[in-house]
Amino acid sequence: MEIFLTYLKAFVAGGILCAVGQILIDKTKLTPARILSVYVVAGVILGATGVYEPFAEWAGAGATVPLTGFGSLLAKGVRKAVAEKGVVGAFTGGFTAGAAGIAAAVFFGLLVALICKPRDKAK
Repeated sequence: MEIFLTYLKAFVAGGILCAVGQILIDKTKLTPARILSVYVVAGVILGATGVYEPFAEWAGAGATVPLTGFGSLLAKGVRKAVAEKGVVGAFTGGFTAGAAGIAAAVFFGLLVALICKPRDKAK
């Protein structure tokens, strides 16, 4: 039963974040790229202020997988690097924290590009 609640919390939290994004697409003139940027920046702000961490602990993957979770990860990395390295950490911490996820995205994107045959959208 506990695992069910874990999945339910992740589904609800991730679903709410996605629903807000869909509402922004439908009801505003914001482009999807700007909405994605807003999500990352919101995650950075909420992560830097310490608001996102309790939410991420409660929601699990429902909060850490979306772009707000990536922004929170960047803020957490910068905070840790600044504590260890000083001002230089403000420039390197986000890269260090997000390196594994970014590298995996690039690797799997390349893998799919090599396996799949490209074609026009019209066909």
